Amino acid sequence: MSIPENELSDELSRQVAETIREEIARRRMSRQALAEQAKLSLSTLEKALGGRRPFTLATIVRLEQALGMALRKAPSPPVAAPGASGGIAPDSLGSYSRRAVEWIEGTYVTLRPSFGDKEAIYAYRTDIVWDDAASSLVFREGARLDAAFTQFGEVAVPNQSGFVYLVTNRHGQHRLITVSRPTITGEMYGIITTLLAGRGSLLTPIAAPVALLPLRNVVAPSFGRLGADDPHFALYREHLRKTLEEPFALFVQGVP
Repeated sequence: MSIPENELSDELSRQVAETIREEIARRRMSRQALAEQAKLSLSTLEKALGGRRPFTLATIVRLEQALGMALRKAPSPPVAAPGASGGIAPDSLGSYSRRAVEWIEGTYVTLRPSFGDKEAIYAYRTDIVWDDAASSLVFREGARLDAAFTQFGEVAVPNQSGFVYLVTNRHGQHRLITVSRPTITGEMYGIITTLLAGRGSLLTPIAAPVALLPLRNVVAPSFGRLGADDPHFALYREHLRKTLEEPFALFVQGVP
């Protein structure tokens, strides 16, 4: 019997169920709480976790948004054929090998000040993975409140500067995040330079501190535009302040 297009196979459903059970156990989270956050009935969640009903794509998307993590694991990239790139990034990205940057791969909670509310913090997800076709690390953002501005691009890791660069280049228009190599606990701190969208077609160059926290280090992370009433606000603000206080980045004012 064929599987409906919006349902996962039995094998994938079992893998997703196992991942969810491990995650809610690690977070000490009840199934009821997860069902409420994902806007699912407890019965639907229980049946899927128990293998009595396959997960649908719609259910998976809601659960990924509630947990702030990817549940559908990408297959392992194929081994490069002899004579191919051999797992070495282009010179323009730093000529790094995959083995040399494996510790950067992962999912991060990305933080910056809100451009629209000076009292708020903007948080979203960034996935950094190895792309075998490109023979380099690539990144893609998710869980953005302003989904239309979701970014993706290449990751440069040159030996000379000791920094990591997340580069978006779309038809010559650039956005750049420059961050430190990961600390011992995996965080990266630095500067984002982009364009601020104003009224109509008005765009203004803007720079701000940015911090990337490994998702595994944040229990039930919050995403979106967050105010002081959010349970993660103090933690997120501490990391953004660390960017400037360590300092991992400097903002220099010109002559008044």
